[in-house]
Amino acid sequence: MYVHVPFCERVCPYCDFAVVAARSLGSAEESRYVDALLSELEARRAAFAGRSLASLYLGGGTPSLLRPPSIARIIAAVREAFAGGGPPEITLEVNPSTLERERLPGFREAGVDRVSVGIQSFDDEVLRRLGRAHRAEAGRGTLRACRDAGFGSVSIDLILAAPAQTLSRFERDLAEAVAFAPEHVSTYELTIEPGTPFATAAARGQLVRPADPDARERLAVSMIETAEARLGAAGFVRYELSNYAHPGFEAVHNRRYWERRPVLGLGVGAFSTDPPAPETPFGIRRSNRRELAAYLEAVAAGRSPEAGPGEALDARTSRAEAVFLALRTARGLDAADFAREFGGPPRRFHGAVIDELVSLGLLVEAARDGDLCLTARGRLLSDSVFERFV
Repeated sequence: MYVHVPFCERVCPYCDFAVVAARSLGSAEESRYVDALLSELEARRAAFAGRSLASLYLGGGTPSLLRPPSIARIIAAVREAFAGGGPPEITLEVNPSTLERERLPGFREAGVDRVSVGIQSFDDEVLRRLGRAHRAEAGRGTLRACRDAGFGSVSIDLILAAPAQTLSRFERDLAEAVAFAPEHVSTYELTIEPGTPFATAAARGQLVRPADPDARERLAVSMIETAEARLGAAGFVRYELSNYAHPGFEAVHNRRYWERRPVLGLGVGAFSTDPPAPETPFGIRRSNRRELAAYLEAVAAGRSPEAGPGEALDARTSRAEAVFLALRTARGLDAADFAREFGGPPRRFHGAVIDELVSLGLLVEAARDGDLCLTARGRLLSDSVFERFV
């Protein structure tokens, strides 16, 4: 299950998620949103009846702006809705700030067992250019507070190819991240999303980064290769394109997306994938309204908060997604699993594309069983590889 909390102290200029600025969140506003989440849960739970809960991820936005009693209400309601399942992984996204740092013991007591900390960088200049609300020392203090609160599974988010970020600065970020000894590290290349302030600034030439696109690409590649080398040397395994973990600490929730498992998403802008059914063998994808007021109004009136009718996934779309989501992982695509679901191996549907990508040195096809995996070069050009399957 994914629960979206849209509130943010400050909306970052590169963000295109469903978020709203809320420097201080009143208790009435907070309660109203949590009430809406639980009402939506009650309305949607029937579609997932009979299934146990594998993970609960509270993301945003900044879900740690909610008070610990609100987080506890959500967790208790989810556990009640899916009684009988094993102990799920419960992750809470946390941004570095004094307010959120003070709430960490309460979050741990509420049942959260994994925190994902949006550090992004330990360099104040990079953080300033990213428009982040915190500075490096706040990030360091938050990571220390996570351990003090008893969290045994801590993930750090880092951004690469950010404005003003050089390779040496990113190397220092990696070194500091490793020194904190987290169980998990995610490294995301900055993407300039249409309609964001960063997109406007980029069009005006106002972002501090290499002007030449080829130079920007070379810098990003150097950072990606450096992350793999430095984190690998520290005992992290790159189990997905952007994710590294010590063995046994891979993100359960994220793996469910790559494995195309059913996901129930609650809240503003949240996405869901209903389980397969006889009439919809590949499931139904749903998305909620992105506007907070419209979401709250719909739930309060007993209407669906979905932005429109759900999309019944067809075989062609599902096959393409099965390939490129699996190729994001170090394991790659299991041809036998693919054949059981779609009635034939990947080569039956994508033979010409596979041959082309193998010849270009971007893909490896196992001679024995037809399993597919990206090469090192393929990982660097993964978007181009994935486009060929769509």
